[in-house]
Amino acid sequence: MANSTGFLDGVLRVLRDVAVRALSNSTEKKEQPAPRAKQDRRQEPGPKRFTVPDYDSAPSTERAPNPKAPKAAAKPQASGTGRPDAPPAPGQGGYPGDYARLPEIAYQPRRDDNPDPGEIVWTWVPYEEDHAQGKDRPVLLIGRDGGWLLGLQVTSQDHDRDAAQEARAGRYWLDIGTGEWDRQGRASEVCVNRIVRIDPDGVRRIGAILDRRVFDAVAAEVRHHYAR
Repeated sequence: MANSTGFLDGVLRVLRDVAVRALSNSTEKKEQPAPRAKQDRRQEPGPKRFTVPDYDSAPSTERAPNPKAPKAAAKPQASGTGRPDAPPAPGQGGYPGDYARLPEIAYQPRRDDNPDPGEIVWTWVPYEEDHAQGKDRPVLLIGRDGGWLLGLQVTSQDHDRDAAQEARAGRYWLDIGTGEWDRQGRASEVCVNRIVRIDPDGVRRIGAILDRRVFDAVAAEVRHHYAR
């Protein structure tokens, strides 16, 4: 009987130890943290950041003056024409030289005391080879250049006889007939390839108004020579 009791006590101790170990293992498993799931390194796109600029350090949009850059030269002001190459106005210097290109030819005669294009007037004309010298002679006015009048010198000499010689000298003439500008009634010619500047205040006398058809023929010859 005593042996049976001892055997049962041994079995109970074994069962108890097994139960204690099982309970202990169960408790440890519950206390262990669950393994973390792998995080996706790809981040979801968030709102764009707005950065307030630092106005003390941000570059300015205004350009600072360059002390090494030379200042632009002031453009010369034209006298009455708006062109930078315009001559000084009449009365502000000497003769500025002949007009060297095709002008805007106009026929605008008026029966008044003022010289106008389309009229033949008497005035001082400088020599082509020396502008400091000249003579009083008739001029056919054909246009304007600012405050200046533009004209062609008129002569009563007959250049038909020496046309070849005049052409070699660079002078071309056209017959314009007779008119009130010549009191002796002599036939006149006009030089179609030299345009002189005339100071309106220097006109001594208005001789006559040239016939429109004759004026148009002169204008055509001027355009022919200056369009080359």
